[in-house]
Amino acid sequence: MTKIRLVDSLEEINPKQWNGLVGGYPFLRHEFLMALQETGCVSADTGWEPLYLTLWEGEIFVGAMPLYLKSHSRGEFVFDQGWADGFERNGLSYYPKLLSAAPFSPVTGPRLLAKNHQNRRILAESAIDLAVQLKVSSLHILFPNKTDLAVLNELGFMLREGIQFHWHNKAYESFDGFLFALNHDKRKKIRQERRRAHDAGVTFHWLNGDQMDDDLLEFFYQCYVNTYHEHWSSPYLNLDFFKQIKKSMPDKLLWILAYRDNDPIACAMNMLGEDSLFGRYWGSNQFISGLHFETCYSQAVEYCIQHRIARFEGGAQGIHKMARGLLPTPTWSAHWIADPRFSDAIKRFLDEERSSIEHFREELVNHTPFKNASTLKSP
Repeated sequence: MTKIRLVDSLEEINPKQWNGLVGGYPFLRHEFLMALQETGCVSADTGWEPLYLTLWEGEIFVGAMPLYLKSHSRGEFVFDQGWADGFERNGLSYYPKLLSAAPFSPVTGPRLLAKNHQNRRILAESAIDLAVQLKVSSLHILFPNKTDLAVLNELGFMLREGIQFHWHNKAYESFDGFLFALNHDKRKKIRQERRRAHDAGVTFHWLNGDQMDDDLLEFFYQCYVNTYHEHWSSPYLNLDFFKQIKKSMPDKLLWILAYRDNDPIACAMNMLGEDSLFGRYWGSNQFISGLHFETCYSQAVEYCIQHRIARFEGGAQGIHKMARGLLPTPTWSAHWIADPRFSDAIKRFLDEERSSIEHFREELVNHTPFKNASTLKSP
């Protein structure tokens, strides 16, 4: 017999058992989620109150689902503020809502952490039961992988499609080999960006977590904060969080640092999965033309080629990424709305939105930055 237990901290769960369900996906590892909670980045005060569904067979831990009670929609990257407005205009409260996601991270991955279909289904059904018990407006599962998506579709969740831009490694032998696969204009553009950085005296270094000293970590954090301030926003994560994951999961972190005259001037933080590199945060303390694209994209792609990594996910949004060889890739979220009137209205909206998004993605595919397959030759 299986049993669901609700816990508000992963302190109660053995890290090895939890990570055994997560696998190599870094954003839901025990160390990552504990760092978020212990440094105060997720809490009731920040509008991310942790709730974890755990599934047991007797005393054996067999499944889990990370959940958060949300009092806003910030830090999610699937935008439902219009839905919230609709609730408010009709005298209903949209918040709190229940959310399953990797906090502050628009990256596809597992959300129903279990080894088989039946246990994944139990977790998803239990999440709906919890939403009903808590009397929240809705339950949202963001960026689930294909395995989880099949379960959620089977249970009648409404599915919302989005687009991100991902790079795929076609067994390139070198960065020049990748450039050769691009059409002339895109190849020329990337080479010009790299040349500008080189001519400005910029060099790049790749550092894993245990290679980042405290001074460099503080430099990165200032870059991270500056990026938010430049967009009139506030950062979600604090320096203590980055210090903690640098210590607890250094093998999952990759920093790409740009130097000029032996001083760091820019930094991009990435996270490593089993076969993927995930671009996350970036910032700089001076402007050099093309520095952002070189630090965040070309250097990451070159790292993937050298280390035989299959995929690079460049983060949310950004059609400009196509010019750097990242292609439009569908992403999904799944939604359950308690009020049937709003559920019907949102379903109609999602049907119309999906048609527009699929048409947009088809248009993007027709403007691929790569040569036609029939014209590809070895460099």
